[in-house]
Amino acid sequence: MRSLLAACLVLSLAGCVAPREAEPASTVTAAPQVDTSGRVDARPGQVTGTPASPGVHALGLGGARDGLLYVPKSLRPDQPAPLMLVLHGSRGNAGQMLQALQALADSEGLLMLIPDSRGLTWDDKMGKHGEDLRFIDRALAHVFSRHLVARERISVAGFSAGGSYALALGILNGDLFSRVLAFSPGFVHADEPRGMPFIFVAHGDKDQVLSVEGSGRRIVAELRSAGFQVHYHEFSGGHSIPKDVVQAAVQWLREAPPAVSGP
Repeated sequence: MRSLLAACLVLSLAGCVAPREAEPASTVTAAPQVDTSGRVDARPGQVTGTPASPGVHALGLGGARDGLLYVPKSLRPDQPAPLMLVLHGSRGNAGQMLQALQALADSEGLLMLIPDSRGLTWDDKMGKHGEDLRFIDRALAHVFSRHLVARERISVAGFSAGGSYALALGILNGDLFSRVLAFSPGFVHADEPRGMPFIFVAHGDKDQVLSVEGSGRRIVAELRSAGFQVHYHEFSGGHSIPKDVVQAAVQWLREAPPAVSGP
């Protein structure tokens, strides 16, 4: 399984940032420590802080690039709530993902944690886990300390580059994330799977950024070959998350176990 998923890294890298050329030896400094495992340490535990009220809240953890926590009106602070970690696309931000998926949070009564990447995109695009992973860990710990979270209902979702990162985090942390939702992902980088989360992949058949043939369909085939249960939703459209795709994701979240479908 390791070699199969590692091979997915080369599926479709459209829009990826190319690695910088090596610097002259005289100017090279020690590289920051990089967590290549992709493991998330934060876990639900004792709530020590005050739960956030319904609405949109800044995380207050990351300065100019921070993130959002969305609390739906239907959430009851005295009962464990489902939580979805949501990852934006390259050059995107948390606000864009909230606009796209708020209806999902409202319909399912789930907390939605939407961090901003530390740079213009996620460092997973470079095949590593560094500052982004550490910030996501901090953001999850922040939410776990303030809200009762249902351990069996924690999911991770993302769009485009964020969809690729969601697949990686979900597969590498299947003991934390029971479900993964990838909207128009480009690749999978997950060398050491842990657990077998259920996976939802949606991709537009007219996507001009990440082709459905080289990305969505191929990713699904690779994941199924590796033994994952994958629900694939191919829609008529481009590189986006249409409302009907959100509704398909809502329906899938309500299924237990999720259905395995085409193409």
